This record gives sequence, C-alpha cells and structure tokens, in this order.
Amino acid sequence: MAGEAGMNLGNNERRMLKGMLSEPEEEWSLDQLLSVTGWDDQVHVAGAGKGLQEAGMVVIEESTSRFVTLGSEGKKAAEGGLLESRLWNWIRNEKEDQRNMGSLMSSGFDRGESGPGIGILKGLGVDIVSGNLVFSNEEEISKEIDRRADFINSISNAPVQYSTLDEEMISHFSSRSNLLEFEEITTRTWKLTKSGSSVDQSALVEDQLIGELTPEMLQTDSWIGGEFKPFDVQAPAPTPTGGRRHPMQSLIERIRSVFLEMGFSEIDGDYVQSAGWNMDSLFIPQSHPARTMQDTFYLDKPSKVEVEGPYLDLWARVHEHGHDTGSKGWGGKFDRDESQRALLRTHTTVNTVRHIADNPSKPSRVFGIGRVFRQETIDRTHMPEFHQIEGIIHEPDANLPMLISTLKTFYAKMGYPDVRVRPAYFPYTEPSAEVDILWKGEWLELGGSGIFRPEVTEPLGTEWPVCAWGMGLERLAMLILGLDDIRQLYQPDLERLRKMPLL
Repeated sequence: MAGEAGMNLGNNERRMLKGMLSEPEEEWSLDQLLSVTGWDDQVHVAGAGKGLQEAGMVVIEESTSRFVTLGSEGKKAAEGGLLESRLWNWIRNEKEDQRNMGSLMSSGFDRGESGPGIGILKGLGVDIVSGNLVFSNEEEISKEIDRRADFINSISNAPVQYSTLDEEMISHFSSRSNLLEFEEITTRTWKLTKSGSSVDQSALVEDQLIGELTPEMLQTDSWIGGEFKPFDVQAPAPTPTGGRRHPMQSLIERIRSVFLEMGFSEIDGDYVQSAGWNMDSLFIPQSHPARTMQDTFYLDKPSKVEVEGPYLDLWARVHEHGHDTGSKGWGGKFDRDESQRALLRTHTTVNTVRHIADNPSKPSRVFGIGRVFRQETIDRTHMPEFHQIEGIIHEPDANLPMLISTLKTFYAKMGYPDVRVRPAYFPYTEPSAEVDILWKGEWLELGGSGIFRPEVTEPLGTEWPVCAWGMGLERLAMLILGLDDIRQLYQPDLERLRKMPLL
C-alpha cells in the first residue's frame, strides 16, 4: 500500500518525499529541502509540500517572527551618526558662551536638524537658559546617547528579531520618523507523518510526463505510450486582470465607429464659449431660465469672449423682432454684453452651429462627442459634468423622415432595433421629436431631435434644413452597462470596473 501511495504522487512530490526519507525523523527547513531536491526556487517546495500534506504524508508547521531593520533615516544615522550624537559632540567641544542657537546654525546644522535635535537633547537634560545651551549631568547624557548609537549600530547590517531587542529603545525610535521598520517573516518546516515515513523509496521514481502536445511531437511517434500529466479542471484559478479601457472610453469609441461607418465626420470645439454662440445663436431668449446662474457655469477669467459684430447684429434683430425669418422674435432689447459673457458650454450643439456658420454652403453630416457642464445637484442620475452626443445633417433635401431613419439606424447598430419617435418641444427645433428605445419591455427616452428653426439657421448664412439630434452619453452607458447610479462610472473602484462588460 505504501508503494501504491507513492505511485499516485506527481514528480515533484516524489522527489521531495524521497529526499525527506533520507532523514525520516528530521524537521526540514526550506534551505534543507532546496538542497536535498536540487531545486533553486522555493515555489517547488511549497507546491510539492502542499501536495504531500493533502496526501497525509507531511505535516507543515508555521511560525511567524517579527524583525526590526533600519528605515531611511536610521541608515543615515548608522552612517553619519545620530542627530543627538552630532549635536552633543558639538556642544561639548564648543566654549560655554558660544553654545547658542546662532553658533549652532552657523556650524553646519540647518533649521530642519537644529530644532528637532535640541528638542531631543532637552529630553536628555540639556536646557536653554538666556539663549545658551546648558547641562549638569554630562556623564549620564553621554551614556544614554552612546546606548542609542549602539542600538542603531546593532541592527545596521541585517534584520534583527524583535524579541531580542531592548523594548525601551524600540519604543523610543518608533516615535521618530523613518528610524525603524518592522517586518513579519513566516518560517515553515516540513516533517514526515507515519504514513509518509512508511513509503518505499524504490516506488518514488520520477516519470517523464507529457504536459503539452506540441506540433513537433505530433510529427513523430514519441508521444505514443507516454504518461500525460493530470490536470484538475475543477481547481480554482485566478481571474485574469489585464489592462483594459475604461468602459466610458470604450463606449465613446463604439459610438464613434458607428457614426463613421454611417458616413459622418467628427467635429469638436472648446469648453469655454460665449453666451452668444452657446445660447443666442440657438434662439434661446436671454430671459430663459437656462441663462441663470442656477444652470450655467459663468467664468470670471475670462469674463468675456469676443463675438464678431455681424453675428451680434443678426442675433439682436432675430431676438427683438424676428428679422426676415418670418418670426416675431422675443421682443424686448437684446443685450450684446450678455451675449459675450464667458461660460462653460452647456451642450455640444454650440459646435454644430459654429460648423454651419463656417460652412453655410457646404453639405455636411457631422457628429461630436464631448463634455458639457451644468450646475446640477449630484445624485444617481445627475452630474455637473457629463458627455453629450450631437449630430446634424445639413443639406438641401434634409427632412424629418431622413432624421428618423438616421436615428433608427444608429440605435440598431448600437444593439437597440426597437425605436419610436414622439412629438416634443425644444426651443430651437420645429418640428421636434423625442427618441425612445425599447429596453427590457419598457420604453426609455434617450434624447431629443428635430429640424433647426429658421431663427437659428438663417443668421448662420444658410437656408437649407438642418436635421439635429442630441443625447446624453452617461444615460446610454448606464443602460448598456446595467448601472442604476451614474456616479459608478467615475468612482475609482477597479474591482467594479473590471466586472463591467466589455464593449
């Protein structure tokens, strides 16, 4: 039976057991086992020892010891002397009327040493009287400083077991920054059980096991009749945690690839914009609640962003009486200073209207994905900084069916083929529509869309229709990633991020 038990062991277990049987009563250390087995890596001892322990042939004993070594400041003290030692030597070699802080500073000790050093010496019996350093028990001070220096030197070469050192010295130097460091070291020993000692050494022959069939082996007959290394497919294995993109960045890249595949081009713009381009160009009245400090981050530096005069004039006429767009405008007096106030953009639509203004006679299909900023109270569905997806189709024959088919195509490519469009109201589109997708049996609203009003497009220099839409990226991310709190996207929780699905 003992021989049969040995045959069921792996090669490493057989080698380790055979070595231990040379001294069956010995309590083996790691170094002894490495020597008797010929291994140079303790991993082999740990693995084989675990296997023998599970087979009931070896008992493993563990003991933990605490060791003390020098920290960074302790190493400096061992090389150049403790701070109190150097200060004490200076004091004893200096004339009594020169033992003051002024002389100390001029003798090479900087303020970072002199202050703490004098504090340490005061604890040893050195006092400051009328600005001079005085003492009365020179022999006792010298004795204590020498004792401290001897302690530092005693652990300067290698870690020393905590239990063998002076507790008072450990307590003192532990209160001083970076003088000492502590380390827990676990020591293991391996000893044969009665079952292990009874194994027949002649049965502990190492077999040539095949762990992997290579193309080279399959080209010959060398593997035929060989013994294959067993693998436990039920054994727990670590989960790979290799690098990956942040889920938000992955989603942005996925959306970008879908729009590019649909023939759109990407545009971008600055975070800091004028109120004119951010709001006035979109025919948002200057008295609109979105213009207040409650929703918008206005800036002090810069407090103003210059806007070209012709646009200010056009927006003023459109807002006051509609200009020649067929609208009656909002009435009242248009404030040009208000239009040039600096702010953090509240939407990415500002990029698309500026693109139209720069290319009024050029057909274009463009999109943008960017950060926007609004003064929102942080909760599970709101953040003061978030991302918006924006797109337009600017061409002579742009129309509402084209807009709807484009949005349905986009969401279908994102994995949501069931889309519905409902009438809605937005300040700068007419007609306007909200877009819903079917998710887990419920309709969820993901964004708004519509055709830009003439009050928006005509001052930009175009009379072509402009199909426009926008949606929040975080809301889409919460949907795709199965989150119920928007803040989970930005918390530095690596474990949670690793568990999020790959996009």
